[in-house]
Amino acid sequence: MRRWRNTASPVRITSEICAMLPEAYLFDMDGLLLDSERLAMSSFLDTVAPKGVALSKAEPFFLTLVGTSAATTNAMLLEFLPKALKPADVIEEWRANFDAAVSADLPVKEGAAEVLADLAGQGARMAVVTSTLGDRARHHLEVAGLLGHVEFVLGGDEVRATKPDPAPYLQAAERLGVNPNRSAAFEDSDRGIAAAVAAGCHAVQIPDLRPVDQPLPDLGQMVAHSLAEAVSMAQHSVANKGR
Repeated sequence: MRRWRNTASPVRITSEICAMLPEAYLFDMDGLLLDSERLAMSSFLDTVAPKGVALSKAEPFFLTLVGTSAATTNAMLLEFLPKALKPADVIEEWRANFDAAVSADLPVKEGAAEVLADLAGQGARMAVVTSTLGDRARHHLEVAGLLGHVEFVLGGDEVRATKPDPAPYLQAAERLGVNPNRSAAFEDSDRGIAAAVAAGCHAVQIPDLRPVDQPLPDLGQMVAHSLAEAVSMAQHSVANKGR
């Protein structure tokens, strides 16, 4: 795991260095492009607290859900919730609370809109690879004004296997017609970064919500503090590998 303190701006594409940059940029969504994990957590707490679930247990549990697919979330809720509660009912209410919060305000992570617009202006190829259901993800990105920057969104219900399996990133690279070993991938969660590394991407983790005192996995990924820094790291990593 490489922690670089690089504050450089993303590399500007010119004819001389174009071949040395990533063939594609693959982005996670929640917690990376959208500041939606906090909305999801507050919506979850608002859903379960009135049902007798202690916040001291609900909040740490929610943090273990970050980066999971819908199917995995459902299975984990089945184990966590009191037997008197039906997971399907809780999920339905949680989703309604979350959708209400999103309709009121869906914040974009700081710098994300600028980074995507800058890369799009340079002709970079981009896609979103998320564990969120595809239709919901496309709607959220459209609401946030980011959907037009990417070629497609690959949701958790649209892949052969979900993160931490490398399948989502391999499938995205295949769809773009690019080499994953020459592509950059950006993630906030441990499950996501494991998928990106396993796919062979130049993977950068930008941690967001995570359990207290839980160290980052040491998978050989780069670690950044912002998306702009992460893009710069990935660009230099691809360029250095190509020399």
